[in-house]
Amino acid sequence: MTDIVTVTLNPAVDVFAAVGTVEPTRKLRCSSPVRYPGGGGVNVARVIRRLGGDCIAVYLAGGATGNRLTSMLAEEAVPSMPIEIRGETRENFTVREASSGREFRFVLPGPEVSPEEIAACEGRIRTAAATCHYLVLSGSLPAGAPADTWARIARAAGTARARIVLDTSGSALAAALILGAWLVKPSLNELSELAGRELSTEPECIDAARAIVKRGAVEIVALTLGERGAIVVTSNQVLRAPAVQVKVRSAVGARDSFLAGFVLAISQGEPMAEALNVAMAAAAATVSSVGNALCERKEVERLCESPTQRPAAAWLARDSTP
Repeated sequence: MTDIVTVTLNPAVDVFAAVGTVEPTRKLRCSSPVRYPGGGGVNVARVIRRLGGDCIAVYLAGGATGNRLTSMLAEEAVPSMPIEIRGETRENFTVREASSGREFRFVLPGPEVSPEEIAACEGRIRTAAATCHYLVLSGSLPAGAPADTWARIARAAGTARARIVLDTSGSALAAALILGAWLVKPSLNELSELAGRELSTEPECIDAARAIVKRGAVEIVALTLGERGAIVVTSNQVLRAPAVQVKVRSAVGARDSFLAGFVLAISQGEPMAEALNVAMAAAAATVSSVGNALCERKEVERLCESPTQRPAAAWLARDSTP
């Protein structure tokens, strides 16, 4: 039995390069590109495996780029279940400006999927979810996928009693929350959109998260706030964690790493406070890496050695290296 299944309907191969200065019109001579597997659920699965967890990455894959994505996941020893589609899996591009350290991220829309491909995908995911404990539905929907696609997948998986984890946005998130989930992980902008108003203070964020929990949409709201840290809200507690101070090299994959660390720790029976510690350490280790390289286990363990992170360090020490 696989403990965690991640689902990515619009994955990507992430391409990273550096340039001296970004300027209009002129040809910009970039460094040699580096490619990584990408997409919300794909990144979550990569981090879970690095931290010693058991998971399978389910994703749509098409064309030569889809084949490359599958090969790269195999190289990282991430168990995967690619679902073939006719369209070509997308590439996303990130350029780092060496003179300033700024990142410029170019996200392509990806292939359009047919109703038949979506139906086949739902069937495969239903099968994969039948024996897992946690089903992570993460990332954007591809063109052609109805807004309620995540909701339909969650409904089918719910019959197997898997805990549903949602990390998406817009109408897809709103539709899925009507059905309900175990956990939702919004950003500040996404929580503001759900609340129907701009949220600028922590009390406002906590009240908005509590409202989602109170109406029965989810059991846990895990709000990521970038350099301001994160807040976790349930029906009976609020946990606040500051960001771990590291040198930021790339923000790509930080939210996915947070989610991976949190879900994995909970799946291992850890209390929520320790799960939040692991999540913050994983996110910090990721932002200190280049491109979409994501976190490494040793760096997560190192970050967990601070006083606020020691409970998480104890959990990591008990887990075996894959």
